[in-house]
Amino acid sequence: MKVFIIHAHPESQSFNGALTRAAIASLVEAGHEVKVSGLYEMGWQPVSGRDNFTTVKDPSYFKQQLEEVYATEQNGFAPDIQAELEKLDWCDVLIFQFPLWWFGLPAILKGWVDRVFVMGKIYGGGAWYDNGYFKGKRAFCSVTMGGPAAMYSESGLNGDINQILFPINHGIFYFVGFDVLPPYLVHSPVKLSDSERQARIAEYALYVLGTGSRAPIEYKRLADYNANFVARPDGKSS
Repeated sequence: MKVFIIHAHPESQSFNGALTRAAIASLVEAGHEVKVSGLYEMGWQPVSGRDNFTTVKDPSYFKQQLEEVYATEQNGFAPDIQAELEKLDWCDVLIFQFPLWWFGLPAILKGWVDRVFVMGKIYGGGAWYDNGYFKGKRAFCSVTMGGPAAMYSESGLNGDINQILFPINHGIFYFVGFDVLPPYLVHSPVKLSDSERQARIAEYALYVLGTGSRAPIEYKRLADYNANFVARPDGKSS
C-alpha cells in the first residue's frame, strides 16, 4: 500500500504531529510505503495565480481552469504543483491530517487543494464522482477538534461532524473519484490525560493499517441522478 499524507499543522510537536508520526511508523513497519507533504515545513504557497504555471494560455485575462487545462496539455505546472501531482498519481491512499479550524480546512490545506486539484488532469471532461480520475484509490480525513463529541452530534451545538466534513469528503475526495473512508476523529485532545493521548495515538497507528479493507462511506452514483443532477425519487439508476 502506498500512502500519501498531507499534514497541515504549524507545530511539529502538536497532537496532529504525533498522529502523523505514528501513522508513518506503523505503515513502514508493516511494509507499506509512505510519502508526506508537511505543508508548513514546505512553506507551501496556498494562493492561486499565474505562479501556478510555467505556461500561459491567455496573457490578457487570467482564468485558472483555462490555464490548468492548457498546462495539463503542455506539461506547464509550477514545480511545487507538479511534485504534488506525481505523489497523488503514486499513492493508493490519501490522508488529510489537520485540526478543524472554523468548521473547515486550515487555509494552507484548502490552498493545496485549490492549486493541486487541477482541471484537465484531475477532473473535467466527464471525470468526476464515481467516474473520477482517482477511481480505485482511497482517501480519508484524520481530524482533531476542540469540542467534545456530543457537541458535534446531530443535536449538538456545532452540528453533526459528518455534515461538517461533507464538503471535504464528498466535495473534494469523492468529486475526483476517491472511495472515501470514515474519518478518524479526536475530540478535545488538549483535555485528555497523557495516557489517554497515548492510547489514541496507538489506536490511530492501528487504524491506518486497516485502510485497505475498511468499508467506504456510501454515496450515490452519477447514475442515481437525473439529467438535472437531482436524485431520482424512486432510487433507481434507470
